[in-house]
Amino acid sequence: MAVTQFEPADARRCFPCWDEPACKAMFKITLDVPSKLVALSNMPIFEEKVDGDLKTVSYQESPIMSTYLVAIVVGLFDYVERLTSDGVKVRVYCQVGKVNQVKFALVVAVRTLELYKDYFEVPYSLPKLDMVAIPDFAFGAMENYGLITYRETALLYDDHHSAATNKQRVVIVVAHELAHQWFGNLVTMEWWTHLWLNEGFATWVSYLAADNLFPEWKVWTQFLGDYTEGLRLDGLAESHPIEVEINHAREIDEIFDAISYKKGASIIRMLQSYLGAECFQRSLSSYINKFACSNAKTEDLWAALEEGSDEPVNKLMNSWTRQKGYPVITVEVKDQKLVFEQSQFLASGSHGDGQWIVPITLCCGSYDVCMNFLLESMSGTLDMKEFLSDKSNLASAWVKLNVDQTGFYRVKYDEDLAARLQHAIENKHLSATDRYGILDDSFALCMAHQQSLNSLLTLMGAYREELEYTVLFNLINISYKVERIAADATPELLEYIKQFFISLFLHLEDKLGWEPKTGESHLDAMLRGEVLTALAVFGHDLTLKEATRRFCAFLDDRNTPLLHPDIRKAAYVAVMRKVSTSNRFGYESLLRVYRETDLSQEKTRVLSSLTSSPDPNIILEALNFLLSSEVRPQDAVLGLSVSREGRETAWTWLKDNWEHISKIWGSGYLITHFVNSIVSPFASFEKAEEIEEFFASRTKSKIARTLKQSIERVHLNANWVQSVQNEEHLAKALKGLVLGKI
Repeated sequence: MAVTQFEPADARRCFPCWDEPACKAMFKITLDVPSKLVALSNMPIFEEKVDGDLKTVSYQESPIMSTYLVAIVVGLFDYVERLTSDGVKVRVYCQVGKVNQVKFALVVAVRTLELYKDYFEVPYSLPKLDMVAIPDFAFGAMENYGLITYRETALLYDDHHSAATNKQRVVIVVAHELAHQWFGNLVTMEWWTHLWLNEGFATWVSYLAADNLFPEWKVWTQFLGDYTEGLRLDGLAESHPIEVEINHAREIDEIFDAISYKKGASIIRMLQSYLGAECFQRSLSSYINKFACSNAKTEDLWAALEEGSDEPVNKLMNSWTRQKGYPVITVEVKDQKLVFEQSQFLASGSHGDGQWIVPITLCCGSYDVCMNFLLESMSGTLDMKEFLSDKSNLASAWVKLNVDQTGFYRVKYDEDLAARLQHAIENKHLSATDRYGILDDSFALCMAHQQSLNSLLTLMGAYREELEYTVLFNLINISYKVERIAADATPELLEYIKQFFISLFLHLEDKLGWEPKTGESHLDAMLRGEVLTALAVFGHDLTLKEATRRFCAFLDDRNTPLLHPDIRKAAYVAVMRKVSTSNRFGYESLLRVYRETDLSQEKTRVLSSLTSSPDPNIILEALNFLLSSEVRPQDAVLGLSVSREGRETAWTWLKDNWEHISKIWGSGYLITHFVNSIVSPFASFEKAEEIEEFFASRTKSKIARTLKQSIERVHLNANWVQSVQNEEHLAKALKGLVLGKI
């Protein structure tokens, strides 16, 4: 198979061109290829001449487009095809024999194209759309005009062996790439500084489409996972503004990150919430109509939204795109007034000097009592008596800022307000999005040592009866991070921490069980795997034994109902937790599963579990396997999240293999995963120094930003460890939490 990937700046390696987004042209492409192969490009075939073993394929001239969107794919393929209601031919191509696995993506693509035509009020602009599954592909997918390329895991869905998470990924990625056919391809950013216009918008619109197609998935609640990734990266001093100066082509790759995609999508969601959905959609449509077939800058979008809404969009949004970071809003009660202050949030706990125009939303005591206003200065006050009709509630009513987490900021409450919110969580008065936000802000403040670990753990205890997938997904991820920090800071308390987390999640194992229930929701199907993985990681003995029993049944029969795809990753992690140099059965068995499957999603599940063993020797073996010819270069990065016990081994392995890794992955963006995954988990100042020394003579511009961010994370972890070590009464409080609740 031969496949091109030109974005950001590689079209120049294929043909002479002004290889910049604003230099648009029309393309007429002719290919000479072996006659038995399928040859695809952006446009439909105009003419095909066969001459023995070769054929010459000519394509229709394209509309005006940027060089980075030109594409060619040649190979042996099967395909499925459907027409949209207005006659666009949509095909999904895959390797021969996998055609049943692309039918779902085809249905999603046809429905999404029709949805976007209505939403943007502009029809899809080419006569055909091809989507192709590529077995080895660095990006998740690439939106080439009329010829979208995907990793197999983002396009294939197998009814019997794919998990619910795989199904959702196909929907989100297909919707993201199709959004680019308007946002990026029809209207293109003027220069890479405005990359976020492409990626932030496609990310936001993909959730809009998924919500329309599968409302029961509650994807806007799940969007908070993306939102949090944006907040986490943007809380670093080494973050960058959404609009970032790009002075050389080699700098472009590193801004395909959570700022461009996830912060970008989050501020769009914030702005849509502020302006209203209808006004936002109308203004977007006029923007696309105005700039179709040309290029636009960020301020062009703001101008269209300002014109459609009569709101000061440019002034409001410049504070969010032109400076890095975001605010934390501190709120306290003084004399029955709410007092607000904004300052730049930094994960280090220090305060930056940024200032924003912040769309504040708040509810008081109930979702019927709401307020919103723009906080334009550093502080403000609000008289609670003015909007609380029942004055008797003044002293007890909960106050929640940033309702449904639509604003890209964090909130720090005074002790009294925080206690009221915890009570509201325990009494189920708050929405899932608000429960998520309170937990995530509390975790971030704890990490920035503006709040004790004791108070975070107490708050986590309020989520004992939580059932919502997205909230629990975050609760589980926070518990992993706390467990790692506790292991470094207070190893003597580690068992108590693990017991506490097991007590938080055990009721969910009882509720969800190990097998799918008839008629259960998509979200429960995804939750089951997350809960069982957490219990395995924290060493819950019965979970580990049951996982092993089911895994053994699976080894005998790959179609056994005992190991549904939704829980396979959990079982693999559980099995690896028991693997050691003297007990290699689980490791060898997983390698066998890997070698015998041709399903990319199954290979992904195995690779992301292999480094979960607590034995450093096994970790080293698994890491070396990632570099072997058995693992595709795109997949090697999947196994880099090693167990806590394997950190040091992974670092030594990275140093020993750096030259080889640089040679294979150094030209693309995947190299950044090697640095981030292996460096970031450390938690000592000495280690940060050692890492800096090693890379001092080895830094390439491709990894410069990632390296700085990763070393900053090591410093943050080290400071957090110190802060936890200095915390008084932690042991007593933790023992109380465990003994009182189990």
